[in-house]
Amino acid sequence: MTTRRRLDPGERRDQLLDTGARLFAAKPYHDVLMEDVAERAGVSRALLYRYFPNKRELFAAIYRQAADRLLTDTRIDPSGPLLEQLSAGLDIHFDYFAANRNTVLAANRELVGDPVIQAVITDELAELRQRVLDATGLDGRPRDTVSAALTSWLVFVRALCVEWLTNEAFSRAELHAMSVGALRGALAAVTDVDRLLGDTGA
Repeated sequence: MTTRRRLDPGERRDQLLDTGARLFAAKPYHDVLMEDVAERAGVSRALLYRYFPNKRELFAAIYRQAADRLLTDTRIDPSGPLLEQLSAGLDIHFDYFAANRNTVLAANRELVGDPVIQAVITDELAELRQRVLDATGLDGRPRDTVSAALTSWLVFVRALCVEWLTNEAFSRAELHAMSVGALRGALAAVTDVDRLLGDTGA
């Protein structure tokens, strides 16, 4: 007979988040039930509700965890070519979006008016913008101008990704090309984009 190991609160929370993440990735938001999460995790509904009082709070915690992991995986080395790192960062995000289509669409469509979910998205975009700005080494007015361009670009990429996941009207390669092209186009109007991004054209 196998004895089930008792999990401490941190381990249990992580288990519930992992279980919930798999279900939200597999099904549309409104098709995921808290009792399904409890059953899949092998716990009572009462225990699940002790950690997460409702489905929205569970989803928010899952999305916050995903955003934190994406930020960890897309750190920028100021000494390296910025465009290469941004391109790789886009691919890391696209990998997550493709593997978690239902989760991403829930956050950007079904829960678009939810302040907690939107705060997760806003915080991640703000951190990404700050990292890129710091890597450019700009200050003063040039920094402010590039900051505005980056803010708009990040919103554009977010909207483009939602369109890609929703309608699949263009390929992932086209998504990547449009994202990089939009960044170059926005920055070229206000700065030496090749120097700023470290793009040698090779």
